[in-house]
Amino acid sequence: MTEPLVEVKNLKKYFSTRKGVFGQKKSVVKAVDDVSFTIQKGETLGLVGESGCGKSTTGRMLMQLLEPTEGQIVFEGKDLSKLNKSEIRSARKNFQMIFQDPYASLNPRMKIKDIINEPLIIHGYDKEQRERRVNELLDIVGLSPAQGDRYPHEFSGGQRQRIGIARALAISPKLIIADEPVSALDVSIQSQILNLLKDLQNEFHLTYLFISHNLSVVEHISDRVGVMYLGKIVEIADQETLYKNPLHPYTKSLLSAVPVPDPKIKRERIILKGDIPSPANPPSGCTFHTRCPFATERCRQEVPTLRNVGNGQYVSCYLV
Repeated sequence: MTEPLVEVKNLKKYFSTRKGVFGQKKSVVKAVDDVSFTIQKGETLGLVGESGCGKSTTGRMLMQLLEPTEGQIVFEGKDLSKLNKSEIRSARKNFQMIFQDPYASLNPRMKIKDIINEPLIIHGYDKEQRERRVNELLDIVGLSPAQGDRYPHEFSGGQRQRIGIARALAISPKLIIADEPVSALDVSIQSQILNLLKDLQNEFHLTYLFISHNLSVVEHISDRVGVMYLGKIVEIADQETLYKNPLHPYTKSLLSAVPVPDPKIKRERIILKGDIPSPANPPSGCTFHTRCPFATERCRQEVPTLRNVGNGQYVSCYLV
């Protein structure tokens, strides 16, 4: 088997917060708690879960925008945690990010051509190369090179996200981390952006980590899917297996909420009881046991490990 492009091993990210009138009490928020996965070259790994489960924090650690509390991120065989700032800056040309908000992620005072030009300047492209590359990128994402002299507010949301994609592609990265790239767009525009991402992946042999809370979107674009709950991955499998045969109770509840396009088909809705526990005070044992209708005493006391149950499907549950 070929070596994965990205290998994440026991990744953790804890944030310290202060509570009380004078901030004397300290608490730890376990945003990401012992996450492991791999991404093969050319594939799309979807990462799904409710808001606050740690999806975006995981993506930002892969980008080296956040420093892990523990664990390793290995990119092309290199442990990123062992690189100095200069080496990380050089390595970052191989992985770029598409952000959720296509307006907030673009500098409103800069022209579009200057926004796309910025990473090219940082990584040492000469002026002639930069001009040619900017025009080429605008054309690739479906915009006219003549639009490069406009500002972000002159574009629609879908066009602004195309500009964000062009900026991410500027220095020919191998991995793109897409953090909710279509959640702020209209449904009709979402499909255009998703199809553009798939076309770009085929043309430039890109690898994606696609972060989203929308299971329908993830199904459309992903090869494999990881499901996160309260900082942990509870299930990971190839797209077809996960959607046809989910094993973890949390995955089943998420999929039961996805609308079925055929009105004749009725899907049993699984309603979870209670609210998501605080990551500052997660439950003992399996973190999902407070909402799981099948929880046993073992679930309340012991933390289940993510184990292979066959066909490349990994589940963190004692009931499977």
